[in-house]
Amino acid sequence: MNMPASTVESVDRASFDNKKAYVAQEEKGESFFDDGREIDLLHFVYGHPSIEEIRGSPANVLKAIDEYGRTRKYLMNVGDDKGRVVADLVAEVKPQVMVELGGYVGYSALLFGDAIRKAGGKRYFSLERNPEFAAVILSLVDLAGLSDVVKVVVGSSAESIKRLHAQGSLEHIDLMFLDHYKPAYTTDLKLCEHLGLITPGTVLAADNVIKPGNPPYLEYVRSNVEKKRQAITSEKSNGVDVHSAFGRNADMYKAREGEEKLSTEVKGNPNLVYESKLVNSFEPTGVPVSAATHYSSSIARKLTWNKDGVEITRCVAVAE
Repeated sequence: MNMPASTVESVDRASFDNKKAYVAQEEKGESFFDDGREIDLLHFVYGHPSIEEIRGSPANVLKAIDEYGRTRKYLMNVGDDKGRVVADLVAEVKPQVMVELGGYVGYSALLFGDAIRKAGGKRYFSLERNPEFAAVILSLVDLAGLSDVVKVVVGSSAESIKRLHAQGSLEHIDLMFLDHYKPAYTTDLKLCEHLGLITPGTVLAADNVIKPGNPPYLEYVRSNVEKKRQAITSEKSNGVDVHSAFGRNADMYKAREGEEKLSTEVKGNPNLVYESKLVNSFEPTGVPVSAATHYSSSIARKLTWNKDGVEITRCVAVAE
């Protein structure tokens, strides 16, 4: 049986503007999130000399967040460069419903929620496990005047997806932004497939596929239907070896947030046909990242870029 295969295309962006670089991420062994900086960000924004100009303006709230990241402490935001990749995608796709997995302090919710509203969309679901981070998102979304579009959902991504679907609040995903716990990218996508939330026309945008990297997710969205069907018959579960695949990022997340329960019992829908491309871009710090640091030597030889990127994946068909 001939089945359409996924395609992989690499797209390069312009060079990084060092004037807008965030301060460097902390060195290995040091925490770079959940150490009080998120609450400090709120005080910074609400105490800003231009607070009256910031109120009701998503763009100005984003500028204030960027100012903090450039002058105070590193923030693990999607940033301006990669953010533009996804914002352009929103303008193209014009989704009625967009879901983000992993909201952190709300940078992406502000940027993409504003883009959703401008594109005529109805709802942006921001799923965030950490209740303190979710409170920061809620506060900044309200400050920006986006509460009519952005809904913040607190809890693990898998349980939140199941709950929203069971309530009838989430029946289909037009565009999904993945930027949460890296081992959950693949398992959460398969959960959405299983629930029928992913159909032809759905678009996925996955951040950090180079830094820190996500080989299991890339392998899945770039696999053809036949390979995914074979994987289902040969695998006993939908799990991944978290430590070997993701190293210190998974360990640090576990230390700060506790164990994340993955939906390893769900095997997804292997009949969905994806077309995928990598859009090369930059982390907010602008610091180059070697592909060899995050991938095996055989994979790294195929990757000529040394930045971060967003994997854009489109569901184009259902194979029989």
